[in-house]
Amino acid sequence: MELEVKTLGGNAAGSITVSDEIFGLEPRIDLIQRVVRWQLAKRQAGTHKTLGRSEVNGTTKKFVRQKGSGGARHGNRKAPQFRGGGKAFGPVVREHAHELPKKVRVLGLKHALSAKAASGNLVVVEDAKAAEAKTKALKDQLGSLGLNSALFVDGSEVDANFGLATRNIPLVDVLPVQGINVYDILRRDTLVLTKAAVAALEERF
Repeated sequence: MELEVKTLGGNAAGSITVSDEIFGLEPRIDLIQRVVRWQLAKRQAGTHKTLGRSEVNGTTKKFVRQKGSGGARHGNRKAPQFRGGGKAFGPVVREHAHELPKKVRVLGLKHALSAKAASGNLVVVEDAKAAEAKTKALKDQLGSLGLNSALFVDGSEVDANFGLATRNIPLVDVLPVQGINVYDILRRDTLVLTKAAVAALEERF
C-alpha cells in the first residue's frame, strides 16, 4: 500500500510503501471491541467497598420478645434491613482485569490501524518536531493539515519541544511508538504517524 507523506506545514514530502498485513486488512469490529474492553477493564480501580453485616458495629442480642410483639423474630441489629446494618451483596475491592490472548491484542492493533487507513483518517508525516515549544505556532501548523482531533505517534522518543507545544491543545495527544494502543487510536478522529513510527511498527510486527 502506498501512502502520501506530508510535512507538518501541509506540504507534500513524497510517499511511503507500507505493509498490507498491518495497514491493509479488512477491519474487524469484534476484535477491536475486545481489545478496547480489555484495556478499559484493566484501567478500572476496583476500590469500591461497602461494609457487610460482619463488619458493622451492632448488637447481636435478641432485642424483641420471641412471641407477642406481632413482628419478626429478630436477633441481630446488624441485619441489612435495619438502619446502620450491613449492606447485602455490596461491592468489594477486586480486580476488574481479565485475560486476553496476545495474538488477539496484536490483531486488534493491526485492525485499528487498518480501520484508520481504510477511512482515510491516517496521515503520515516526515517527522513531528518543533523548533520551539510554542503552542500557537504548532496549532497553526495543525490547522494547515486540517487536524482538530488527532493522535500523533512518533518514534522511540517524542521530540521535547513538540510534546510541550501540544500539551495545551485540546483533543491532540502524543505518544512514542511503544505506547501505541487501540483505545487511544479510536478516541481521536485522525491518526498521525511519523516515518519513524511506521518503520518501528513494521519491524515490530
